[in-house]
Amino acid sequence: MSAHLLARAASSLHGLALGDAFGSQFFVPANRHALDSRLLPPAPWQWTDDTEMACSVYRVLADHGTIDQDALATSFATRHDFDRGYGPATNRLLRLVREGGDWRALSAGLFDGRGSWGNGAAMRVAPLGAWFAGDLAEAVRQSTLSAQVTHTHPEAVAGAVAVAVATAVTATEPGLPAGHFLDRVSEHVPDSLVRDGLAEARQLLTISDPSLAARMLGNGRQVTAHDTVPFALWVAARHRHDHEAAMWTTAAAGGDVDTTCAIVGGIVGAAESGHLPPEWRRRCEPLPSWSGAPPLDHHDPTP
Repeated sequence: MSAHLLARAASSLHGLALGDAFGSQFFVPANRHALDSRLLPPAPWQWTDDTEMACSVYRVLADHGTIDQDALATSFATRHDFDRGYGPATNRLLRLVREGGDWRALSAGLFDGRGSWGNGAAMRVAPLGAWFAGDLAEAVRQSTLSAQVTHTHPEAVAGAVAVAVATAVTATEPGLPAGHFLDRVSEHVPDSLVRDGLAEARQLLTISDPSLAARMLGNGRQVTAHDTVPFALWVAARHRHDHEAAMWTTAAAGGDVDTTCAIVGGIVGAAESGHLPPEWRRRCEPLPSWSGAPPLDHHDPTP
């Protein structure tokens, strides 16, 4: 197994965790003033379910080199910490898997058999995109497999595909202008509201106000893939090479801030220039040891 793949995926995972932990601080009323003044919230920053599930994605890739859906479902269920902020449907699904339930039937049966179109598959997938950055078709296939373990609705799958491809393109084509970046991602996203949102995000690149962009694209407040991913990729397109700008821009829009920041952080973490600010890293809760991800100082994310 390539040490380079592990390093690139781990870099994305660290970026995702830092974004998740940073974004989660703005659900604390006392920290909301920090958005206007850009003062870092006090430590420690704890990550949420976004990171916990992303660690399982990374660990399964490290162990298998591919998405083994049974192994991923088992890891999600075994590592599930109720206090990390999971949604009620996912809490129930993972509890039933732990009790011996069939994840395939449980995932497909959510929401009267329609499956979940939530943003959970997209929030955790960036390290997978970094892993398969050299093969976009495989990134699409593998991100689809990873999504289906908990989210079978086509919109949720499209959201995961979009984030995985965005991360892959960030890692391998760092010089793409913002518009071409979104075009490149959209080429691989199936017809969906997510893809429509990416087209709208493309048109909004001329504006700089994240609140205005979020009013048009959504900011995750509805916790759906199509209400979350287009805005996150609008930010990533503009700020792939500036972690701090990416995080402050994402958080300024409000909504599901830990998830939008996790998505953007995972994408930026895979960038050649995606080194994470030391002071931010010091404030962030470390990754769990079971993830197997090396400490950030022990690898070089550059391709």
